[in-house]
Amino acid sequence: MNTFSNWDEVPLFDSEQSEAVFWAENRPDLRLVESAVVAGSELSESVTITLRIDPRMLARIKRLARSRYLNYQSMIKQWLSERMEEELRGMNFRGNEQGQRNFHS
Repeated sequence: MNTFSNWDEVPLFDSEQSEAVFWAENRPDLRLVESAVVAGSELSESVTITLRIDPRMLARIKRLARSRYLNYQSMIKQWLSERMEEELRGMNFRGNEQGQRNFHS
């Protein structure tokens, strides 16, 4: 088994078969894998917050998340992210409309 210490040593594959052959014969150095994990965790750094939620609402959220095979906290973060994007798109759209109105007025 060959060990490589730089991701640049992994070639671009022209087929799944050639990729399978490469990975059957090669493996990344443990330090390379650890550095990738550390770099990935730094990108996903998050801040802990506290929210007060009605217990019945939280139970419903947990039940819904469970039915989707999700962690309820991850599902809430996803909802917040989606809603934030909607709001920002709405602000941009309203801002563009107002800019157009002011330009033509």
